[in-house]
Amino acid sequence: MTATTHAVGSLQVSPLCLGGNVFGWTADEPTSFAVLDAYAAAGGNFVDTADVYSAWVEGNAGGESETIIGRWLARRGRRDDIVIATKAGGHPDAKGLAPDTIRRAADASLRRLGVDRIDLFYTHFDDESVPVEEIVTTLDELVTAGKVREIAASNIAPERLARSLEFSEREGLARYVAIQPHYNLVSRATYEGELAELAASQGLAALPYYALASGFLTGKYRPGAEVDSQRAGGAARYLDTAQGPRVLAALLGIAEDRSIEPASVALAWLAGRPTVAAPIASARTVEQLAPLLAGARLRLTEAETKLLDEASTV
Repeated sequence: MTATTHAVGSLQVSPLCLGGNVFGWTADEPTSFAVLDAYAAAGGNFVDTADVYSAWVEGNAGGESETIIGRWLARRGRRDDIVIATKAGGHPDAKGLAPDTIRRAADASLRRLGVDRIDLFYTHFDDESVPVEEIVTTLDELVTAGKVREIAASNIAPERLARSLEFSEREGLARYVAIQPHYNLVSRATYEGELAELAASQGLAALPYYALASGFLTGKYRPGAEVDSQRAGGAARYLDTAQGPRVLAALLGIAEDRSIEPASVALAWLAGRPTVAAPIASARTVEQLAPLLAGARLRLTEAETKLLDEASTV
């Protein structure tokens, strides 16, 4: 990875954000530590998690990822040089964005992470039953109290995001500095358009999740291929879309020409999109991390970018 960092509000972050959704799910604690060690050794400083990770696993309650990251931070002494992002609103015991729920979620995340301040704190899923004014006011309280450095939003409609930003501006409160949209080569419509235009006009950094489309953009999922992965079903569905096979062919062609992995090409394309500061991608082994790091260094040519743009257009 290069030494270049990107601004997310007052934070300076690596061009690749390491997703923590696999920690405590498909990566046990020793493996998670190894992945985190390798990422940090390569110069990475930005780790993304959420309070709900990984409550969907039988026997888990949620918070497993935060707990593993917190133990790693403590044992490696890395707190001061790692930017930690987490999210509230999805944990089984703290669902939604009512003010008290946000406060409880933040305190629980701080305990699990073993830190006194969260660097980037997201609302994970918008809760339209709660006025944006209440959400923003509560988040501002957390910033004022020193529990959170910067705030952000994931899975939010443009209208609610715009109203949130307007309220922050009018009242002089903490303001969202980033959004985390579902965005990748085979899912462009989820972000491009009104939401991306709002991010650009308001100076928000985009930190896309599902950057590799549940693994589809690694190139492993091809017609007739069997892949041993918890995400196999979600990834393989892109083969049945209009653009999926086109994107796959373009990725594989560029990857072969460059002698690199398709995942590196997909991440490089995403990193080069307007407003994108750092794609989020996860690795359940150290071996899977290498092409992600390579993607942060890769710069596509205009011709390669055009080929991928055209292949991914619906």
